[in-house]
Amino acid sequence: MELFQFRHSAFCEKVHLLLAAKGLSYSVNDVTPGVGQIELFQLTGQRQVPVLRDGEQLIADSSAIAMHLESKHPEPALLPSDAAQRAEVLLLEDWADTALASSARMALLQGAAEDPVLRGALLPDATPSLLRNLIGAVPGDLLGGVGQLLPMGRDSLIFALEQLLTLLEQRPYLVGERPTVADVAVAAQLYLLRFPSVAGPQLASRGVAGVADQPRFEPLFQWRDELYRTLGRRPDGSEASASVEAMPVG
Repeated sequence: MELFQFRHSAFCEKVHLLLAAKGLSYSVNDVTPGVGQIELFQLTGQRQVPVLRDGEQLIADSSAIAMHLESKHPEPALLPSDAAQRAEVLLLEDWADTALASSARMALLQGAAEDPVLRGALLPDATPSLLRNLIGAVPGDLLGGVGQLLPMGRDSLIFALEQLLTLLEQRPYLVGERPTVADVAVAAQLYLLRFPSVAGPQLASRGVAGVADQPRFEPLFQWRDELYRTLGRRPDGSEASASVEAMPVG
């Protein structure tokens, strides 16, 4: 298997977690935005990532990839057999991929506008140090008014995170006693708000001010990090076999 991705894309991170949960080995192809997308289109017929190449098959979109993996590699299952629980999981996945994704992405844009170190760390590894330093030195108020995107969006994000905390205070996972696609989808969006260790040393533990550094959200990020360990998510793609026992909330 080969995953075509943008680094630090929440939807690509979702696929990393899905593959880790299934205990599958794969290679990673980092697509350069712009010219790399032309090459991706020539190769796969897709301009957007993630795209998973599985033998002769090319699957685009993180939700479609989840369904493909669930069908081809049913164990461990990430979708409940119970119809009501399955519906709940799919609704939560859709919410994470739409409403939560929009709020998290906008919050990260604002955070990068306000934090030059974060802004520089988000650049591709191959970015020349001179260019990295120049971008980091750009005053935040010159970045197109990004710092004024919220507060309504920030309020919506905070509300969503508080509701997630309430759910996870009562149970180890969002639905049922084992990890599901819902947990994976939510954890992938939390990646943008406070980066886990798999994001690399420059980004690990950095994130959106007012969220990543808020003590009340610490249990949520602890839950996310424990989920990564449970699923066997590793930064190099050599994922460990998934363990899906019940996980205590931090």
